[in-house]
Amino acid sequence: MTNETSDHSQAQHERLAYIELNLWFLGEVRRQALVRRFQIKAASATRDLALYASLNPNNLNYDVSAKTFYIGPEFKPMYSFSSERVIAWLTQGFADGFPGVWSAGVPALQPARLGNPNLQTLGLVTRAVFQRQPLRIRYESLNATSERVIVPHVLVDNGLRWHVRGFDRKSGEFRDFVITRILDPQLLDETVDQEREGRQADSQWNQQVTLELVHHPDQPRPEVTHLDYGMEDGLMTMTIQALTAGYTLRQWSVDCSPDHRLRGPEYRLWLRNHEVLAGVSNALLAPGFSADLSD
Repeated sequence: MTNETSDHSQAQHERLAYIELNLWFLGEVRRQALVRRFQIKAASATRDLALYASLNPNNLNYDVSAKTFYIGPEFKPMYSFSSERVIAWLTQGFADGFPGVWSAGVPALQPARLGNPNLQTLGLVTRAVFQRQPLRIRYESLNATSERVIVPHVLVDNGLRWHVRGFDRKSGEFRDFVITRILDPQLLDETVDQEREGRQADSQWNQQVTLELVHHPDQPRPEVTHLDYGMEDGLMTMTIQALTAGYTLRQWSVDCSPDHRLRGPEYRLWLRNHEVLAGVSNALLAPGFSADLSD
């Protein structure tokens, strides 16, 4: 936060931060967004936008015909945001990411997440998703460095790190890209073929799978597992999009072998209907999964 804004109220800081979040990570902000989010009058929203523009004239440009402020080419953030809060705002909307401190009065801890995305990179990735624009990137995989153009459409949390999923023009297919491995991203002012490159063309996004999870037969005290996972009649079912299936099963250490062959205290669950993973692109991430279901 700059010294120039130190004399404004906390409520106004929240609104200014909200303006900045929208610009940085969505590429645009409109007066009605402020009106809806903060339940203020349109005139108040106009004053907040004018104040932000006066403090940061290079951060936004106004399009009269669209009645929208767009991110400026020389954008520099006024506020300091954490990756965790920005991602929480993008995915859940809680508190809308303002970099203040909120407390519900109940202490809570979460495991540390290693490898948080760089915010400059994350901002370009999320703007590409929101604006439906291609993104030119340099990508560092475990095997090589490559230059490619992707059309991202969704952020994916695999429990350990964040990916962005989108159409990869180099391979001609939809893939997941680890955001921390994306370097030198550049938004491209090019047309996207929605029928081929858009979200609706991603079969793994559109396909859903229903997982039937039960207590691992080789673990003791099934009644404890039933309590821990809220099972009814010893079964927990969940329907998820195919593109998250492998990540989810790995994160929960679910034994996905046909004969529940995996051993270890971490394998408290078994995927009873293991055959449902046929056709799931990241099924190989699931513990014990074999492409040969007759194995």
